[in-house]
Amino acid sequence: MADPTVLSTRALNRALLARQLLLAREPRTPVEVIGRLAGLQAQEPLPPFVGLWTRIEGFEREALLAALDDRSVVRATLMRGTLHLLRSDDYKALRGAIQPALDGAIKVLGDRAQGLDLAALLPAARALLSDGPLTFNELRPALQERFPDVNDRALGYATRTNLPLVMEATDDRWGYARDSRFALAEAWLDGIGEATDARLLAGPTSATEEMLVRRYLAAFGPATVADFQRWSAVPGAGPTFERLRPELEVFADDKGRELFDLPDAPRPAESTEAPVRLIPEFDNLVLGHEDRRRIIADEHRPGLVTKNLRVRAVYLVDGFAAGTWKVARTKTKAVLTLEPFEKTTKTALRPVVAEAERLLAFTDEAAKTRLVEIGPSVL
Repeated sequence: MADPTVLSTRALNRALLARQLLLAREPRTPVEVIGRLAGLQAQEPLPPFVGLWTRIEGFEREALLAALDDRSVVRATLMRGTLHLLRSDDYKALRGAIQPALDGAIKVLGDRAQGLDLAALLPAARALLSDGPLTFNELRPALQERFPDVNDRALGYATRTNLPLVMEATDDRWGYARDSRFALAEAWLDGIGEATDARLLAGPTSATEEMLVRRYLAAFGPATVADFQRWSAVPGAGPTFERLRPELEVFADDKGRELFDLPDAPRPAESTEAPVRLIPEFDNLVLGHEDRRRIIADEHRPGLVTKNLRVRAVYLVDGFAAGTWKVARTKTKAVLTLEPFEKTTKTALRPVVAEAERLLAFTDEAAKTRLVEIGPSVL
């Protein structure tokens, strides 16, 4: 058997950009793009709108709001125990495959989990939510009345990770209130396509495990098993990849590790041009692999996540993260600041500034003053 083709870091970068719709904006709907990306991380309401704006030609805020309103897109706890936007049909198909990762997430509770009994907690939480959506500020006290000796935060976290819930969309500007209400997934999705069976949301099957791997590779491949496990937090995925091996392409990276991919997935030439793009906070583009050199150099990776676990927004130059950006807002002013990773010139940053100005016009169109500033690493 011939040795697998070795793919360079740049080749992997271009493949990732193609699948993430970052080589060219395309005239697609938010539902189509969210499906293509296997979901958008949505720890906060605004970043997914920016993520779609940077990928969709002519994207308008109302298009995503409409998808949230008609429930064709839902916001729920998924990969890595974090909130994501997902197509409703994908949520129903894939939620169970993520449950092993959510089972493991409870370890973060440590001593706070003392006395926690999931077999008693989950039916109680389901009963409370069966009367209608609740915020966790409403749900936790109600649960503690039933379980007074258990930490209230542990009760809430265990419910969020073990009971399939979706967040109720509102008419807020970015689709969700600050203290949003959660609903039982099967109730929220009732009437959206085929009836939702709560049992399908509760745990993995071989079919759903394989479907999750295929969806990941379509959005992030070529990738290693470790890359998939980093993105999903689902442990022990090796056997699933082995079952799929006969239908996958196999490559190698520059360190000799096996990379798996779908046979018909795009793998553009290394010479393919990549435009400047602004990537929002928490975007899976920078979180979707164990080895992230295909999008951000190792020396820049430590500064990507803050001490309070915020994932910084980055901007791409020639396809790779070249710096971070952030927006400071007042009632009348929005200032976007670019922070290059390395010394650069204002001339080199002109395309980035232009893209940043366009982004501010989308996110802060009502601001009387919109400015783009550049951090100190400029010659």
